[in-house]
Amino acid sequence: MPDSTLPALALAGRVLLAAIFLMAGAGKFANYAGTAEMMAKHGMPAVPFFLVSAALVELAGGLAVLVGYKARFGALALVLFLIPVSIIFHNFWAFEGKEAQEQMQNFMKNVAIMGGLLMVVAQGPGEWSLDARKKTDIPVV
Repeated sequence: MPDSTLPALALAGRVLLAAIFLMAGAGKFANYAGTAEMMAKHGMPAVPFFLVSAALVELAGGLAVLVGYKARFGALALVLFLIPVSIIFHNFWAFEGKEAQEQMQNFMKNVAIMGGLLMVVAQGPGEWSLDARKKTDIPVV
């Protein structure tokens, strides 16, 4: 693969990773009551605090990854966010049959997303990012 395609691929990867967090964070605010009810059913304490905190982490981390500003920090914050979320809300080991399978798929989806985010942590956001622009003072395409 030509090196000239790498910045575009890094940007595409960041867009795809960020989309799920931006949509989920906005969705928590858009359906506050429904999200609060779901969290309460999972035994979450201090639902208002954790709901707003989760939405803000998703929005801030997703935006950081999307635009590539403090992208490594944003990606790491999202990984750390996904660990308890996956354990609490996708605890497939507590279910049987089809529900266990569905929760395992969601758990593994989060694991895969964490893998992509860790690639951003390890490799950085790429040349077409605000972080790269800051280092080189070259306009971002």
